[in-house]
Amino acid sequence: MIGDVLTSSILCEAIKKKNPNAEVHFLVNQHTIPVIENHPYIDKMVVFTKEVEKSTAKFFQFLQQIKKEHYDVVIDVYSKPASTLIGKFSGAALKIGYQKWYTKLAYNELYTYKAKAETQAGLAIENRMHLLQSLDKSYAKELKPKIYLTEAEIASAKKILQQENLADKDLLMIGVLGSSEEKSYPLPYLAKVLDTIVETTDAELLFNYIPKQLTTVQKLVNLCEPETQKRIHLSIYGKSLRDFMALTSLCKAFIGNEGGAVNMAKALDIPTFSIFAPFTKRAAWALYENAKNVSVHLEDYQPETYGELSLKEIRKDASKYYQFFKAEYFLEKLKNYLKEVL
Repeated sequence: MIGDVLTSSILCEAIKKKNPNAEVHFLVNQHTIPVIENHPYIDKMVVFTKEVEKSTAKFFQFLQQIKKEHYDVVIDVYSKPASTLIGKFSGAALKIGYQKWYTKLAYNELYTYKAKAETQAGLAIENRMHLLQSLDKSYAKELKPKIYLTEAEIASAKKILQQENLADKDLLMIGVLGSSEEKSYPLPYLAKVLDTIVETTDAELLFNYIPKQLTTVQKLVNLCEPETQKRIHLSIYGKSLRDFMALTSLCKAFIGNEGGAVNMAKALDIPTFSIFAPFTKRAAWALYENAKNVSVHLEDYQPETYGELSLKEIRKDASKYYQFFKAEYFLEKLKNYLKEVL
């Protein structure tokens, strides 16, 4: 997923800064490439395509290509069966991953996931950086992911805003949908969030969506108050991930569903207000939280639920627990946040 790839890219930066002569390759799924384009600390992207994923024959060919690279070190952040097989096939002398029953058969350096964060970075960052201890004990505990936009990409986004007379406005990018339906805040509740933004600020709203989601997005717009609808600009959206990131870089904040888009905004140094899915582990993905990066989670308001049930159990009935997570719980917190970032 995009958030995983972006967060894992910190290892490339950490390694290259400590070892400038090292050659660092980064294995990624094809659709996630945009978040690491122009990354100055990645020498080569090794692309794992859908065709390779779906074909045993092509996967075997891919393994042969990996073997020919003669890697010295493999660091497997994913540590799933397929990635472990890739790591094993690499023939690297040092193979690093997370402790699983199957990784024991392939890797010679294994780590367990830390349960408690030691810094503001969050566990997703710290657990990744911890893997570097096998290379050098002096690596830092955290490092912030970064996205590298070009001047041309930013100029193109500015031109779009200028054409719509929005260049001098306070803009907020709204994450209207999560990566799946079960990770999307209920539309009626999100409409109240948007109404609150418009009632308390002069901000104009851009939506993070793709054309095939337009029907759902329009439902959200119809649930909003008329004044809110006037401030929503559906004609402006990222036609690609890079376009989205460029538009986001010109916004005052990103507000909406926690996920890859939030992580991209943070990597662009754009403030974020994240609404977590009830079953998402906040300690892992509440990255670099402070006055300008704020999150809300059902556990803030119904902590007793999390004493009785596991996140896996809550996920089985995600829609039920989302219904419990009313916008009224955090609207005051949102108003205070908007005063901070606008």
